[in-house]
Amino acid sequence: MGDASHQDPDAPGPPTFSAARARLVAARAETLARAAALSRDFDGIVAANALIAVDDEHDPEGGTTAFERAHVAALMAQAREDLKELDRALERLDRGQYGRCEGCGMTIPPERLEIRPATTTCVRCAESDARRPPRTGHPLRRPPHNP
Repeated sequence: MGDASHQDPDAPGPPTFSAARARLVAARAETLARAAALSRDFDGIVAANALIAVDDEHDPEGGTTAFERAHVAALMAQAREDLKELDRALERLDRGQYGRCEGCGMTIPPERLEIRPATTTCVRCAESDARRPPRTGHPLRRPPHNP
């Protein structure tokens, strides 16, 4: 873990480096706690369903139970993805690349990093990505039909 400010004058210096690390570590701890709570919720849903004979297709509560289980599973998947992003951000910080936009190479404003500590893009690049139409082969798009 070196001080990246000696290599690049725009890179985070020691106070920014330690503040960024603290922010990322805190966000990671919160995400781990969220993932653990979701895991307990999921286990509780499964355990509650194991105690009773639930027929999701015919039981009026079955659909709700299936939805709850799927919803919590989706939230758990998002928490795992958030952890991966935070870990990648910590790696970028260690390499002296944290706070640089992967799109244009410019410095990401500190205010954006405060709100989204694992972000990899500046606002301008994030907005242009959001406006870009989905790539062909997108899972929700069907390929053109050629008879």
